[in-house]
Amino acid sequence: MSKIGAKPVEFKDNVQVDISEGNVKVKGPKGELSLDIPTTKIKIEKTTNKVILTRNVEDSEAKAQHGLYNTLIKNMIKGVSDGFEKTLDLVGVGYRVQKKGEGLTLALGYSHPIEVEPIKGISFELVGDTKITVKGIDKQLVGQVSANIRKLRPPEPYKGKGVKYSDERITRKAGKSAKK
Repeated sequence: MSKIGAKPVEFKDNVQVDISEGNVKVKGPKGELSLDIPTTKIKIEKTTNKVILTRNVEDSEAKAQHGLYNTLIKNMIKGVSDGFEKTLDLVGVGYRVQKKGEGLTLALGYSHPIEVEPIKGISFELVGDTKITVKGIDKQLVGQVSANIRKLRPPEPYKGKGVKYSDERITRKAGKSAKK
């Protein structure tokens, strides 16, 4: 039995969960998300304030999907009620960010500014010139947008310059002079 899949997913009264054939829709105060479940190996039932997932078949694929879909539904419920956010820090002399409409303009030490286009379902908040907070209701989309921004200038190991997550720890390397 999957430890994660066996736990029922609880939700509050302000969240609506609709389960139809192969689809789960979750609607809450922050928005609406849906998830297609293309398998018949997992059975999804809704009670008063819980979603319960059970397996129809006992094979390894069904066991993996059991925990996966439980976690995806749990993230959808958390997203429409509370939302998700990731914070990025810009470290380096002259590295800064500005808001341009709904998108961002980043100066990351290149000869040109980098434009980040607005994405539906994602909002950006700036704290000063060097902190970006990516917010949204879809956990996967928030993480992917944050990773794409970090990929523009990943932190380098000698001085730590670049775009990093606020909770990320950069392991520093010693330079050439440390060999002596």
